[in-house]
Amino acid sequence: MRLEEKTIKKNTVYSGKIINLRRDDVLLPNGNTAVRELVEHPGGACILAVKDGLVYFVEQFRYPYGETLLELPAGKLEYGENPEHAALRELTEEVGLKAERAELVTTVYPTPGYNNEKLYLFRAEGLSEAPVHPDDDEFLNIIKLPVSEALAMIKSGKLRDAKSIILLLMCLKD
Repeated sequence: MRLEEKTIKKNTVYSGKIINLRRDDVLLPNGNTAVRELVEHPGGACILAVKDGLVYFVEQFRYPYGETLLELPAGKLEYGENPEHAALRELTEEVGLKAERAELVTTVYPTPGYNNEKLYLFRAEGLSEAPVHPDDDEFLNIIKLPVSEALAMIKSGKLRDAKSIILLLMCLKD
């Protein structure tokens, strides 16, 4: 059976700075119709930087959860922006590191049931110091942790950010 759903009509409900919300009419594989709610997002890039045995994190208040989270440096893509460029930019802005290159580790779809966001996960290579310059509305602390402690935080449940967990587990060994 073909599983593809075909868009009959796109209906934009909200257009915002970071996301757009649509409520589309679709044709199902069996010929029936349904409604699909979709959050449009330009995507994001996350980057793992390990220097002198330390993993660079940012600690940042995340409004949707009402709590401060520990995350690898990451940020939203501008529409049409190269993900590698975004990852390298975020690394410098958030933790003050410049990388000679970034290797794409994987691309993940964090919430495919209602969101088209793609997260591009990179590993930084060839690190050197650079000035930190977060966005005007971004307040964060730079946290450096030994690799073993970062991995232990995943196992203990203290690290809850999915993109950071995926990238750490794909790149670092116990």
